[in-house]
Formats: sequence, C-alpha cells, structure tokens
Amino acid sequence: MGYFLGIDIGTSGVKVLILDESARVIGSVNQDYPLYSPYSGWFEQDPEEIWQGTLKAVNTVIDKYSLAPKEIKGIGLSGQMHSAIFLDENHRVLRKAILWNDTRTTKQCRQIEELVGKEDLHQEACNPALEGFTAPKVFWVRENEPNIYAKTRWIILPKDYIRYRITGQIQMEISDAAGTLFLNIVKQKWSDLILERLDIDPNLLPPLVNSSEVAGYTTLEFEQLTNIPVGTPVVGGGADNACGAIGAGIVKEGRCMISLGTSGVMLAHLDQPILLNEGTVHIFNSAVTDRYYMMGVMLASGLSYSWIKEILAEDLSYQEMEELATQSPAGSNSLIYLPYLCGERTPHGDGAARGVFFGLSQSHTKKDLLRAVLEGVAFSFRDSVQLLRKAGWSGNNVRAIGGGAKSRLWCEIIASVTGLNVEVLASNEGPALGAAILAGVGVGTFKDLAQVSDSIVTTIDVIQPNPEWIGRYNQTYQIYTSLYPALKPLYELL
Repeated sequence: MGYFLGIDIGTSGVKVLILDESARVIGSVNQDYPLYSPYSGWFEQDPEEIWQGTLKAVNTVIDKYSLAPKEIKGIGLSGQMHSAIFLDENHRVLRKAILWNDTRTTKQCRQIEELVGKEDLHQEACNPALEGFTAPKVFWVRENEPNIYAKTRWIILPKDYIRYRITGQIQMEISDAAGTLFLNIVKQKWSDLILERLDIDPNLLPPLVNSSEVAGYTTLEFEQLTNIPVGTPVVGGGADNACGAIGAGIVKEGRCMISLGTSGVMLAHLDQPILLNEGTVHIFNSAVTDRYYMMGVMLASGLSYSWIKEILAEDLSYQEMEELATQSPAGSNSLIYLPYLCGERTPHGDGAARGVFFGLSQSHTKKDLLRAVLEGVAFSFRDSVQLLRKAGWSGNNVRAIGGGAKSRLWCEIIASVTGLNVEVLASNEGPALGAAILAGVGVGTFKDLAQVSDSIVTTIDVIQPNPEWIGRYNQTYQIYTSLYPALKPLYELL
C-alpha cells in the first residue's frame, strides 16, 4: 500500500495528513508554532520555526501511524495565502514573514492603486489592493527596510518555502500566486503591466507551477531528517482555500463552502473567471486546472472565538463554551459583536476597522458574550452571502470546514442568519486533505481530481435554519450593518 502526505502550513500551526491509495484518510497530526505581533495590526512568523514544526509533524505522523517512509509515494502542500517571505541569493531568510492578516500596509495599497490604476489592476489581478495581499507587503519592505529589500533575491509564500526546503527548488504555485496581486489571473502568468508600473524586478518572483504538477523531488537532506526516501515526488500543492475546496468537494460550478478557521471564508467554485464590481469579493485560480473560485474573507472568525476564550473562558473547553453559549437566547440578549479584530476584508476592505461589543450592559453574562461572538461571525458570513448572490451564486447549501465547523451551535446560528442549509462533513480535514489528493493526482494514482474529491466527501448532517431564530436574527442584522458606517470615521482616529 502506498500513501500520500498532505502538509498544510496554517497560521497557528502545521497539519500533516496521511491518505492511502484508495483515497482513505489514515490520520493526521498538528504541530503549533509561534505567531508574533510586535505592534497593533502587525502579524509575523519565523519561517525557520515553521520548517521545524513541519519536520516534527511529519516525523510524528509517520511514527504515530507506523508508516514505512518508503511507502510514501508523494507529498502535497497547502498554506496560508499572501504571507511574504524574503530570501537572499543564498536562499537565507532575511526577516520574519509578514502575514496575510497584517494590516500595516494601508498607505502602500493606495500607492499601488495610483501607480497601476484601479481599473488596470482589476483587469490584470481581478482583485483590489488590500492590506492582506503580498504586493503591499513588498512595497512596505522596500520603503521601510531598504537594506532588506536590497538583499532580496526571491519573494516567496509559506507553503512554497517549505516545498523549497523539501526539494531544493524555488517555485510558486499558481493558486497561491493569485493572491500576490502580481499575477494575471486569466493568463496565469506574472503580469508585466503590474510589475513594470510598480517597478518590481520580475526576477524576484519564482517560476510558476500548477497545483498537481510534480514540482520537484525530496532531497537527501530531507531523507536524513525524516527517512522519506530521496526522490519522492512533491507536487505544487495549493493555497489553503483552494486545497480546502478540494477537500470539501467544491470542484463543480455552484458548489460553495464556508471555512471556520483562524479566518473565515465563503468560497464558491467557478468554471470561468468573472470580473466583479465589488472588489472585496476575491477571484482566484483554483487548484483544479483552469478553474477559479470567488470568495469573501473575514479576517477573524475562529480568531474571535479563540480570543474570547483566552480573555474570558481560558479554563473552559470549547465544548463547555458552547454549552454556555447555548443558554443565551438568539440575539444574545441584545448584544452585538463586530468581528473586526484585525480589520476586515469582506465587505469593507478596511484595515483600520476594529472589534466592538455593542449594547453591553451590566445584565450581560459570560454566556451572552460567547454567543454574541458566534453570532457576529455569522452576520459577517451573511455579508459575503449577499455579495456572492450579486455575483451570480444561487445555491441554498454550503459545506462547512475548519475547526469551528465542529460546533453544531455555530453551524445552526450560521444557517439561521444566512438562510442556508449547512452541510456537516464526515471528514473535516480541510486543506491538508486537498493537498494529499493533489499529490495522488500528480503521481498518477488518482486519474481525475474532481472525481476523487467527490468520492471522499460524505455529508453526515444537514443543519437547517432554526425558524424560531430567523426573525430575531433578521432584526439584529439590520442593526449590525448600521454599525460599521457609523463607526468608520472613528476607527481612523484610533
């Protein structure tokens, strides 16, 4: 029996999954690594700590499931999008990676819009200049750390950096490159127009590879570190959302998922790219060759819940938190939470926005605050639902993935707020599963990506809107949507 490894480079840690040749998940392990926030709105990670965490997770999963390393037939990678890693000519890391949720680059976004032109940027990259994307981070380093920029030979993304450490090859995979603002999404090549107008040397950007393409082979050094034989194929892999879509069977037109990870995502598959007037809904290349997806992004969905746990319920398990939140009624006794801890992308595109509890009184309890956080994230998903509807999505069901999808209460709240049926999947392995599937496709074991994705996904429950909650949530949502416009001028004064 042969096996495939799926490695997902997340924000809080790395996950490594084992998939066998019959497309059965054997198991997975997680390994945390640090996240640094030296200033408000700044988020960074050390690529070396990501690498060491990956090695530990790979070795742990091999030991835990008693794998013979020689039976590993291929490796795929997934990873957090946009986060910029700067390497010198000797491939050494020059500074900590600037992450996707870092919002220090508002000024640089405006510069990019001015230099490229909003319309041309939209035509080439299919997306606006937002703080999370890679290009503004490159601009920030060039302006604020000129010595670092002068030494830079390669600009690369986290999962592509880990693939380099495994194979020795510097490349960037297309579904991840789509989130840099340097890629022509339709032509699937680096945009000469954008790079020229931004005065970015094209040689700083690696060669592009496809998601299921064999991008390289494991090195002798990697064999010495993991016992996985030298020459094991490693495919391009994909962005976390692209791989998450594969792992959830979002591989055909009309299918849609929500991801409740550190960030929140609502993603719908597209057979053809579309240009949207609403720039806070993104268009990216799918890990399915020549396909695309559109998505809304909430920067702090699961992060909001882990944050409230840390400050209010550190001694409780997530199950105990859910039991408490269940005791608060729909509407959290008239308490509303805005989940903008890191700014927000969809629908506002505002790095200055911040979180708010609105309506807080002395009568509110811990259970109200916990439920309000779950509801606030659900209201943010409703924002994305409305924008995807405007763009042409007409579905009634969404598949839920990510750690938050394990919460039945949260899924029921999301269903009741959005009016959608939330499908709970038997396997909630997400991007790591998608990465492993890509490895199997790349080496020829799986012949059709969409077919194997479909065969793996099993729905075990469909959570429908709770009719007793819908009216209350519709009323609360109207207040929720009024809060950001009222607060926007004040955010800028913080």
